[in-house]
Amino acid sequence: MKRVLMIGTGGTIASEMTEKGYAPELTADKLLSYVPNISGICRVDCRQIFNLDSTNLTPAHWVEMARTIRENYSDYDGFVISHGTDTMAYSAAALSYLIQNSPKPIILTGSQKPIGSETTDSKTNLRDSFICAASGRLSGVLIVFNGKVIMGTRARKTHSKSFQAFSSINYPFIAVLQDGILMQYIDTKPDQDPVFYDRLNTRVGLVKMIPGTDPNLISYMLKHNDALLIESFGVGGLPNYEGADFYSIIKEAVKEGKTVLVTTQVQHEGSDLTVYRVGHRLKKELSILEAYDMTTEAAVAKLMWVLGQSDDPERIRELFYRPVAHDILSTMK
Repeated sequence: MKRVLMIGTGGTIASEMTEKGYAPELTADKLLSYVPNISGICRVDCRQIFNLDSTNLTPAHWVEMARTIRENYSDYDGFVISHGTDTMAYSAAALSYLIQNSPKPIILTGSQKPIGSETTDSKTNLRDSFICAASGRLSGVLIVFNGKVIMGTRARKTHSKSFQAFSSINYPFIAVLQDGILMQYIDTKPDQDPVFYDRLNTRVGLVKMIPGTDPNLISYMLKHNDALLIESFGVGGLPNYEGADFYSIIKEAVKEGKTVLVTTQVQHEGSDLTVYRVGHRLKKELSILEAYDMTTEAAVAKLMWVLGQSDDPERIRELFYRPVAHDILSTMK
């Protein structure tokens, strides 16, 4: 029987009602006691590393999750991380960069309702996650939720309340589960050995453009970060209305060694800065990066990982455009 390590981090799944609202209270062992039939799927050990609302997670917690998996990697066939839904996509993306080419599955799951609720999605999500972790067919960092298996670099929370919380952005589902049966569509097995990392540069900022954005906001964010991701409109570009010289601000920042990445606020199909004049000049004349079909969550996490490995602009560009766990289409460079 396969051995799986369950890692508890908190989240709604582990929450109980307090006088100030739901708060994580239950340990991984306690969660497991609600789903006794998992003992027929695999042998499970539990490790509680923290118990937090995922809103309170930071990159330091991602590193701790990765470290826990690395220290126990040789002893288990798979891993299940119980996690809050609000930042699960960020954690899944970050773990995809901190643990690359894993032949063993690293599953993140949680729920929209606490496990003690009368109506909850937690028990199904847990059962499905252990089926995936013990299947011997899946690999790498994945989110398992509402019967869907999603690449860790492609997940986004798209529903705030319903059980269908997560979508796979610009990439198909890896597999689906129906009544406990795993139907896999895409093989994720790597052809390399696993590689673990423990360094992230957290000086990465994110600005979402709105009509009339003050250029001083971009200047401020660039001053206080080593890299800035700008969520622009449509297929991408920055405005050039009177008094808004975004181009010169970014040009100066790039000259100073800052990394600037432009993406789109549009959820599907990605960016293409060459389409319109507002993006063409940025793309052709400045050394900026473009996220193309990546999710914002993956782009943020990847920038943190890349800048944790190097501060050389050419090396940063090379690492960012090197596909990891299907995070970016390899033909887009």
